[in-house]
Amino acid sequence: MQGGALPDPLAAGWKGEKVCELLKENEKLRALRCTFAPGVGHERHFHAAHFGYVLEGSKMRITDKTGTREVELKAGDTWTSDGVEWHEAVNIGKTAGVYIIVEPKESVE
Repeated sequence: MQGGALPDPLAAGWKGEKVCELLKENEKLRALRCTFAPGVGHERHFHAAHFGYVLEGSKMRITDKTGTREVELKAGDTWTSDGVEWHEAVNIGKTAGVYIIVEPKESVE
């Protein structure tokens, strides 16, 4: 799923600062670690299909085309996604949230 003119999660930041770092990239996958201190978010961006893992939990306010919701994430939580056209988020909790995102790449044959 492509986001058109929107940045991907690695390129998107918050108020000019990066929130995600590249951990690993090769022909099969890309892995990111994204860290959100309280009050820090992630500007509007898109996601390719991915798997997510919560290292450190937090409470996030997420806005996408379906509206705005608050999600409490705990260490050890996981999720999968077929991709996200767009969303944006902000940490409204009292602790930093740290997430790993793994994006499988389609094989080129």
